[in-house]
Amino acid sequence: MNDKNQERDIYVAIADPTRRKLLRLLADVEELPLNELTVHFEMGRTAVSKHLAILKEAGLVISRKVGRETRYRLNAGPLREIEDWVSFYKRFWSERISRLNQILEEE
Repeated sequence: MNDKNQERDIYVAIADPTRRKLLRLLADVEELPLNELTVHFEMGRTAVSKHLAILKEAGLVISRKVGRETRYRLNAGPLREIEDWVSFYKRFWSERISRLNQILEEE
């Protein structure tokens, strides 16, 4: 996978626990500025900003300038791809467990 494709890959974007926490924080509010997001982490603004940039490149975060401040909000639409992927495996395991239950009941 080349760098450009990887930047847009939502799986890569959510693989990091810091980015998942950022998404969770943004899910609870309309939008937040960088400084209000940074207080939730044991890292500086630059590090948090880099994580936000990855989320933004993946289409999971939208930013807008308000004066000198950048405010961020969640764009949950791309998460449907992950929901679809997980749903497939949820059905897969559900079917397997049902088959196993049938076999066990027959014995």
